[in-house]
Amino acid sequence: MTLRVVIVDDEDLIRTGLRIIIESEPGLSVVGEASDGAEAVSLARQVRPDVVLMDVRMPAVDGIQATRALVGAEGAPKVVVVTTFENDDYVYEALRAGASGFLLKRARAEELIQAIRVVAAGESLLFPAAIRSLAAARGTMRPVPGIGRLTAREGDVLRLMARGLSNTEIAAELVVGMETVKTHVGNVLTKLGARDRTQAVVAAYESGFVSPR
Repeated sequence: MTLRVVIVDDEDLIRTGLRIIIESEPGLSVVGEASDGAEAVSLARQVRPDVVLMDVRMPAVDGIQATRALVGAEGAPKVVVVTTFENDDYVYEALRAGASGFLLKRARAEELIQAIRVVAAGESLLFPAAIRSLAAARGTMRPVPGIGRLTAREGDVLRLMARGLSNTEIAAELVVGMETVKTHVGNVLTKLGARDRTQAVVAAYESGFVSPR
């Protein structure tokens, strides 16, 4: 099965470079390019990509607004923010809006390919140190009602997710089976209203359930 990718960036050179890397990889295909957020949303509705590589700082409609529009649609693609600076409020807001993770523009070609495959498989590109740094820099908290509905064990799982542990690593840490961990992770996402692990971790920091410091 070929993974369909849309590239969104207001710089022609960036789009060209990303296209060359992606189309050199078997099983990946670039099905469209856009230079701003509004164009990206319209294009995605037409070509139905699996993954959208999204720049955040663009004129008119930025990547945050475009991400919010994309992930709220039926059959939504996964969104990966591609950014120059990791410690950027735009990145954090895009994660809050529903992006499954982010990638630096200076990333190696193999990291880009891996990122596309990871999010297409339904996983999150979670960089715990970077997200923790972004949360600490903001220093603001907001109520997340679902936090109070977590069981003690679900809370343990969320804390380990915030550390960037995989399901296998969480199972080993808590000495439980993989199916048990998957159930707990699913419950955490449901109770927090989170689309994936990234949004759950952002909610954990913003609610104060996990301290970024």
